[in-house]
Order: sequence, then structure tokens, then C-alpha cells
Amino acid sequence: MPDSIHLPSAPLPPTYVLGGARVPASLAHGIAPADAEGLAPVDILVSEGRIAAIGAALPGEALPADELPRLALGGGLVLPGLVDVHTHLDKAFIWQRAPNPDGTFAGALQAADADRRAHWSASDLRRRMDFALRCAYAHGTVAIRTHLDSIGPQTAISWPVFREMRAIWQGRIALQAVALTPIDLVLDDSEFLPLLDAVRGHGGVLGAVTYMSPALPAGLDRLFTAAAEHGLDLDFHVDESADPGARSLALIAETALRHDFGGRILAGHCCSLARQEADAVARTLDLVARAGIAIVSLPLCNLYLQDRHPGRTPRWRGITLLHEMKARGIPVMVASDNARDPFYAYGDLDLLEVYREATRIAHLDHPFADWPSIVAATPAAQMGIEAGRLVPGAPADLILCRARSLNELLARPQADRLVLRAGQRIDAAPPDYAELDDLTGMSHGL
Repeated sequence: MPDSIHLPSAPLPPTYVLGGARVPASLAHGIAPADAEGLAPVDILVSEGRIAAIGAALPGEALPADELPRLALGGGLVLPGLVDVHTHLDKAFIWQRAPNPDGTFAGALQAADADRRAHWSASDLRRRMDFALRCAYAHGTVAIRTHLDSIGPQTAISWPVFREMRAIWQGRIALQAVALTPIDLVLDDSEFLPLLDAVRGHGGVLGAVTYMSPALPAGLDRLFTAAAEHGLDLDFHVDESADPGARSLALIAETALRHDFGGRILAGHCCSLARQEADAVARTLDLVARAGIAIVSLPLCNLYLQDRHPGRTPRWRGITLLHEMKARGIPVMVASDNARDPFYAYGDLDLLEVYREATRIAHLDHPFADWPSIVAATPAAQMGIEAGRLVPGAPADLILCRARSLNELLARPQADRLVLRAGQRIDAAPPDYAELDDLTGMSHGL
């Protein structure tokens, strides 16, 4: 086994074979035979920037007889480009100027709100979003959905910047945006109508933060009605709380069923479900499955925020019931959420890190089965895009790892991964934090 993956530094030829790879069979249309971890040994034929064929011992009779360049991977894992379905690019990388004073959810809300009011100009957003996207790109992400705080004057600032970023990054990272506002404000025309116009005008997704408010039933009805009228999908922040009385997920599912809603619905966080009694959990999950709602867990952010009390070790992990949901056929996924802001002090928009830590936190092993899909094919389907699979015809947007098994993949950070886009190695590294010093107030002397 070589010390690292070796590819030519010069541009790769238009057609070549990645030989001796291992891939998650669940992301390659069930290529068999797979080992105990769900990995299959394959060769991958890349031609003109796309996967032309994938299978054992390529090239075969169906491929050109000419000798093809063969790049030996020595059993290393190959993953498709990954899909980050829940982020906050508008908040990203403000930690230095807006740290969370005590690490709590309330502290995060206060610090982020103050920073938004003081700093979120178009130029500030543009630079931080671009910085975040360069981080994600370097790590191998091909698609991102971001929530945008859509409150008061911020709506008219953030959405045009998002449109710019989507155009600039077209062909590298596919971008979607969700309007994020408290559920109470959905009933305020002065807030909701500009938000709805922004979502419609930018091809976005409707959303809100749901919590147990007297306005919740009416707010949900208005969101579902507007989404159905304008052909929009829905994406909610749900029950991000340790309070077992936080039960808006069930009400979202009931509302979806009552409206016979035909669009996609994604619910994020759903932390409080893990604190509820078994009968309530079963009833809620049955409703969620019937309503066709997908769930995204944000394990790193929720570990950081939930059950935090001064001088006390946290007693629970803050994540939702992924195994129980998956057993009911509910699509489940994980995502980055926040990066170096008051809601999560760490992170780098690296979905391999998120998958690694989610596996450890939520026991997504024994067996690994098709869990790799939670950062690939499943979120891609939720976004309605073609990504996250290793199939003929797909773009050769690939992550090449020295790790030869999922155990090896999860044991180390994979800092030596190689990222291919359209079959070519990208010359990319995460940007230097110092680029944002003038925005965040970090002095060069620290």
C-alpha cells in the first residue's frame, strides 16, 4: 500500500481507469458482492469528465480495446461528491467577533442576532459565504442547502447575495436557499410577504423555526398553503430543545396530511423527540412516515448546544432518533449546520467529519449498511438533484481516500484525501482564516 494516493500532477487524460477501488455498494446501485461493511471492489472508468462504467476488472469487452491509462488505488475508498443539506452560510465564520458567551442556545440566539444587526451587509455576507464555499469545495462537497435569516431588512440583503453566490459557484457547488424566520412572524404580513417574494424570486424553499407557540397551528397552515399555491418545498427547524413538551414535529406531520401536501418536506434537529415517552415517539414517527417527511440531524451543533449547564457534564447527546426513523422508512440524513459561529464554535463544512462523528455519536455501525447515503444520495434526493451516487453517466466528482475500509475512513480525518471534479484533480485547500481578519476583528498578533 503506498504512503498516499498518487495521481499525476499534470491534467489527467480524458479517459482512464481508477483501478482497485472500493465503494459503498449502496451508492453504486447495489454493485455486488459487498463485504461486511457494505463495500464492493470495483474499477471505475472515467471518460470526458463522467463515470462511463463501474464494475469489476475494467476494461472489459464492452469498453474500447485500446490500452487505457490505469491509476491504481490499492483498495482505497472512492466516494461520490457529498451533499450538505442543512447549513447556515450567512452566519458562518463570525465566531471571533460574535462568540457565544456561555455556549447555550439562548447565548447563541443573542450573539447571532446582535451580529446580524451590526454587520450583515452585502459585502460582509459575500465574503463569508465565499469563504465557506471554498472550505466545502476543498473537502469534496458538490451541493449545499443554506438557511438564510429572513427577518426585517435582512431579507432584502441576503437573498440577492445568495443569488450572486449561486451564479459564481455554478458548476462547482449547487446551491439552494431556505427562508428562516420564527413561526410567529409567518402571520405578520410585513414579514411574510417580502419573505415569500424572495423565495419565489430566487427559486428557494419556504421554512420557519417551529416551537410550541400559540401561533404554531396558524403559522403552519399559512406556510403549507403558500407552498402548495406556489409549488414550493418546505424545510423546518424543529424542536431544537431538551424539553419533552416540544412537540411541533407531530403537528407539522398532521398539517401536511390535512393539506395533502405534495411537495418535499424536511425537518431538522427534532432533538426533543429523544426525551419523550415511547408511546408519543411511536405516534409521532408514524405520522412523519405517513406524511413523507424527511429528517436531517445536526449532531455536532446539537452536541455543542444541548444540555449545557455551568459546571455540569451533559447527560444526553441532543440528536434525534435516526435508527427508529430509518426502520420506518423515513429518509434520514446528517449535515454540517453551523460553522464557527455562536451556534457551533467549530466545524469547517467538511461532511466527512460530520459522517465520522455522526457514526460515533449515533452508533451508525454494526452494521454500517447503507449509512454512507446520509451525506450523499439521500440529501441529494431531498434537494431534487442528481448527485451522491457512483453510477454510469454521473459526473466524475469523486473523493479518493487512502482508507481501504469504513473503519479506516472513520479512524482518521482523511486530511490526505484527493478530490476530483469532472474527472480532474482540483488544486484546492481550505482558505486561511486570516483572510477574514478584517471582518472578524482578529489581530495578526493574536
